[in-house]
Amino acid sequence: MAASNPSRLAYIDWMRGLACVLMFQTHCYDSWLDPAARQSRFFMYSQLGGTFPAPLFLFLAGISFALVTEKLWKKNLLPAQIARATVRRGAEVFAFGLLFRLQEYLIAWGWAPLSDLLRVDVLNTIGLSMMLMGVLCWLVLALALHRGAQARLALILASAGTALLISLLTPPLWTTWRPHWLPWPLESYINGVHNLGVPQAWLFPIFPWTAFAFAGLACGFILQSDWARQHEALIFSVLGVGGLVFVAASRWLYLQPRQLYAVYDYWHTSPNFFLIRVGMLLMILTVSYAWCRWVIEKQRLGQWGFSPLIQLGQASMLVYWVHLEFVYGRVSILPKHAQTIRGASFGLLTIFLAMLALAFLRTRFKGRGAEMIARFRSPARAN
Repeated sequence: MAASNPSRLAYIDWMRGLACVLMFQTHCYDSWLDPAARQSRFFMYSQLGGTFPAPLFLFLAGISFALVTEKLWKKNLLPAQIARATVRRGAEVFAFGLLFRLQEYLIAWGWAPLSDLLRVDVLNTIGLSMMLMGVLCWLVLALALHRGAQARLALILASAGTALLISLLTPPLWTTWRPHWLPWPLESYINGVHNLGVPQAWLFPIFPWTAFAFAGLACGFILQSDWARQHEALIFSVLGVGGLVFVAASRWLYLQPRQLYAVYDYWHTSPNFFLIRVGMLLMILTVSYAWCRWVIEKQRLGQWGFSPLIQLGQASMLVYWVHLEFVYGRVSILPKHAQTIRGASFGLLTIFLAMLALAFLRTRFKGRGAEMIARFRSPARAN
């Protein structure tokens, strides 16, 4: 199932757009609500919704990475060539993450600490995840004897196994196995310790966040198989049911009286919590596919209108980058920590519409710079 642009898959953009909306509401209410409103049940559910954007972005990065690798694979490129192209793209995203931190530091000049330049943000982790996935795919493809179903199965198993391993290693790397011998900027990429002495749950280190990217990579290779392409509705239904099984298994494991780890933190490092979130990601993936396949495509919205979520998803990095300044930065559109739920909701609507307009302009004029310059120049030449 293709979107209006055949080179893109609509459900992937729709899920990215959903992640953007959840991100907007989380950041807006966190930045603007006054202390009384922050004690409400409304704020609690808002922040619970905020646990989804980062896993969604990373999971979708894994799926997209599988699609790109698949295209390069079918061009009969060597494993080293595929790795070079994909790792380079990951390095570019990682560089964008560093550039974003530099921008934030310069805008907040005078009160932001210098250590903010080295904060591990989600863009950094997405870039690192892409580079690590490139290395994994290179190793698997280089060792594969053939480029058929066996190689695909090896990629799926290696990706899923890596996701599981990262999840299982997270609790000790945050507690009893902490790499204290590393400088804090490097250790922060392992467990998010930053310069605060203990791991911070609000950062995005490799453990556990990269596991979501590898889970998406496994899912992406499954979706690109010949059988899955021929039975799309069935495979997405199976993934949705698999998500329910993961959620049930996570709850069963949580209720067991014995735990594997000396320090158990369900909400931040537990493999059980990782499992339930992967299950929910798979269910969201199924719902996204169903919505785009049987609602958007059936109504042919791509011909006479557009989907706001798909539009946001097609420019997700840009709207992520820009909206933070208007929510948390010095140019915040509302006074921080001073709004009622109603006032903050109005601000959220403003941010949503502004970012939707920005995404529309971004996708409409992408790659048309030379054409626009030519239009401006042509009247002058006529004169």
